Amino acid sequence: MADHDPPVAKVEVPGTAEATGRPSRRRKGRRGKAKAGAKAPPKASASPQLSSTKAKGKARPSGSAVKSEAGKAPRVEDTAASPAKAPTQPASPDRQMGAARVGTVPSLLSAGGRQAYAAIDLGTNNCRLLIARPSGENFTVIDAFSRVVRLGEGIAQSARLSDAAMERTLAALRVCADKLVRRNVYLARSVATEACRRATNGPEFIERVRQETGIQLDIISAREEARLAVLGCHVLLEDGFGPAMIFDIGGGSTELVLIESTGTVPRILDWQSVPWGVVSLTESCGPEGTTQAERLERYRHMHSLVAESFSAFSKRVGPARESASQEGPLRLLGTSGTVTTLASLHLELPQYDRRMVDGLIVPAESMRGISTRLSSMAIEERRELNCIGRERADLVVAGCAILEAILDLWPAARLGVADRGIREGILRSLIASHSPGPASGIRNMTDTIRNAVHAR
Repeated sequence: MADHDPPVAKVEVPGTAEATGRPSRRRKGRRGKAKAGAKAPPKASASPQLSSTKAKGKARPSGSAVKSEAGKAPRVEDTAASPAKAPTQPASPDRQMGAARVGTVPSLLSAGGRQAYAAIDLGTNNCRLLIARPSGENFTVIDAFSRVVRLGEGIAQSARLSDAAMERTLAALRVCADKLVRRNVYLARSVATEACRRATNGPEFIERVRQETGIQLDIISAREEARLAVLGCHVLLEDGFGPAMIFDIGGGSTELVLIESTGTVPRILDWQSVPWGVVSLTESCGPEGTTQAERLERYRHMHSLVAESFSAFSKRVGPARESASQEGPLRLLGTSGTVTTLASLHLELPQYDRRMVDGLIVPAESMRGISTRLSSMAIEERRELNCIGRERADLVVAGCAILEAILDLWPAARLGVADRGIREGILRSLIASHSPGPASGIRNMTDTIRNAVHAR
């Protein structure tokens, strides 16, 4: 997939900062409107139709650098929703690991003293970068990058990162390093998740990245991954009372977080991470099969594996689930390529449009219906669907199985969709905890990154 430099985008975030992610060259349109020629979004109660029309532009639902709706009420299709309460104060971030000062002191201040901050999220399937400048209580996205690298490809069988996967990832990280230098980034935090946690050669790869690109990746824990995801997307959770569930379906793992809403950042009551993501589950369950019966049997096997891994957590959150149901409708918010892809299919978009998806509230039954249809389709059919394409066609079925297991665990009638997550959480933490000027204890990576870039 081609990589693009995004336009500058103002992101409205109360408290500290929220940001968007995926660059886009699409023409600007009216907020909340699909591109010309797109079908009108169906009513929430309508059965989803999976069009087999070839997508005009394959798009990856990982966020786009367009104006965000963070802090505003989630959009509910054909239903009314109370405005979401926005955080009014910065989060109290945990100790920031891996924050690196980039750029020499004279270059730290730009555009009238506004400093640039960056977040890199190296996942099992994608490498993503977001660069932004604070702007009052909000911040402006000035650059972004996202590429499918499939770093965790084959790790389920070998427990190692393959040479081909590492080369793809290094190529993407070199692009990130170029952007960090070009944008005079003041502070950057770069994290790696499940693939590097699981791989026996993960630490060796992290060192190779440092030597060849100057980027110091930190392999974060599943707990920190869950915390950052919540920090990045919680403002899109529907307003309400009682506990709520936020989840992140990744490439190599899935995180579920039980939270309690507060006036600012939600309080985490419980959490669980399981080693099933769209890549790991796909590879662990083998080929799809040639018949519909074989595909459905594989899908049932995927669902049972995930449900079993959730069982202990499901028992723990049982009292909270019962309490929340007494307070009102269960609240559920998901951040992942799976939920944004299925939301796009629900809307019958001709191609992925973040403005239509981020903050959308979708009936859970619609998501289940789409999952059932996708699980029975041959991969050639899925490739022809708008907003899926070749890059996600083989992985989306595993995402559907994970999503259905989550809907079984937390049976909300509606699902909130977030096209934001770890990168936005990192930026919130960085900007909230670092003020302009010298910062003690921050690794200075100026020479490392610049030398690595200039040596190429």
